This record gives sequence, C-alpha cells and structure tokens, in this order.
Amino acid sequence: MLDLLLIVLVEDPTPEPTEVKAGPLGFAVWIFMILAVVVIAFSLVKQLRKAQAAKDAGVYGDEPVQRTDGTDETDATGSTGSTGSTGSAATTDER
Repeated sequence: MLDLLLIVLVEDPTPEPTEVKAGPLGFAVWIFMILAVVVIAFSLVKQLRKAQAAKDAGVYGDEPVQRTDGTDETDATGSTGSTGSTGSAATTDER
C-alpha cells in the first residue's frame, strides 16, 4: 500500500509557475478584500467619533468639554486666531 502511495506522489505532475493563473475568482477575492477593508475603516472612524463624543460628554468620568465649531480656536501660543486678542485662554488636556 505504501508503495502505491509513493508511486502516485512521484508521478504527480506539478504545473509550472507560468501555467498557473488566479483567474476571475482570484480577482473577485481581491476586490472583496479591498471593499472589506474600506467598510472596516469607515466603521472604525464612526466608532472613534462616538467614543470621542462620549468622552466629551463626560461618560468616562472626565469633565464635560464644550467644543466650538472651530472658528475661534487657540493656537500653540495661547492667543486666539480669529479675534486677535492677546489674553491667555483656558485650555484643557484633550488627550
């Protein structure tokens, strides 16, 4: 019995690398994988936004944060960009 198995394994013709192609099924699998990664990325962004909103609302024990629409944000020097006043702004660590 073992002799038969060895003969079958030895005589099994292996195709050359140039004879093997993925074909349309392989292409469809790649397209599906790309679409799956895009869907997962959008889902991740959505979940991160929900988590940040919950953090800002104080759900995780942090102090609630009042976010503005971004028109009057402070720069690294502490001065406001749009109004031009030179007072120090109260900042919170949002990390």
